[in-house]
Amino acid sequence: MIRCENLVKIYKVADLEVVALQGLDLVVETGELMAIIGNSGSGKSTLLNMLGGLDRPSAGKLLVDDKDLLQISDKELVKYKRETVGFVWQNNARNLIPYLTALQNVELPMLLKGNAQRDYAKSLLEMVGLGQRMKNRLDQLSGGEQQRVAIAIALSNQPRMLLADEPTGSVDTRTAGVILDIFRELNRSLDLTVVIVTHDMLLAKKVDRVVAIRDGKTSSEILRRKAYDFDELDESAQDDNDENSHVELQVLDSAGRLQIPREYLEAIGVQADNKVRVELDNGRIVLIPPNETTAAKK
Repeated sequence: MIRCENLVKIYKVADLEVVALQGLDLVVETGELMAIIGNSGSGKSTLLNMLGGLDRPSAGKLLVDDKDLLQISDKELVKYKRETVGFVWQNNARNLIPYLTALQNVELPMLLKGNAQRDYAKSLLEMVGLGQRMKNRLDQLSGGEQQRVAIAIALSNQPRMLLADEPTGSVDTRTAGVILDIFRELNRSLDLTVVIVTHDMLLAKKVDRVVAIRDGKTSSEILRRKAYDFDELDESAQDDNDENSHVELQVLDSAGRLQIPREYLEAIGVQADNKVRVELDNGRIVLIPPNETTAAKK
């Protein structure tokens, strides 16, 4: 569904250039449920905006559903945003119109497309657990219920991919769990590709893959081990098995470059401006600070 190769995004502010993404590589399979994490300023929201067609790449390659978002025309981009992708924001105000009912909010994108289907709008609200609340206005709904309406709106034009930017950032932990369960059910029942941007590592319990972005590049991935199926475990069992349920892998880019976590380098005494020696030792790649000898390292 998504292929990013050496993706670059540069913002120009007055005479300054800010590099938000600097050679990011990423592949997301059709029907995958995955999360993107990273510190503030790492580039994760920039990536999501480009996937959603809200911003264009500066260089590299960005293919979504076989559409080249670097070369696509403005007219094709509008069609892409209407038909291929749905977007859920952290701020409900960007998804919802307060003086309409939940049902009217979901119907509105269909009306704009000239394809109103009240029965389908109702089924979407039932799918997100709001079958009994569809005639309520937004001021009669809780924050979590409003976010579920926003998810239904994002699905109203039957997109192939759903993007969510910090969808649980403004709700409590219990409500966040409900919302993430909805994403997982939509992913399975609709064969929907779901990409969630978040800073919450607890998402690893709900998705199959977590991609970490550091300094504008994909640095590591956290994958669920196939031996673990959390659908068959209760919550306490999930907590007990969490440490063994996932494995973290560092990502090599197309040139073979690797980002080493800062805490690992600090542990062997390597500073930000230092260099390291790289040696092959009995089938292992060993990083050695420049002031150490191989013998001392061993």
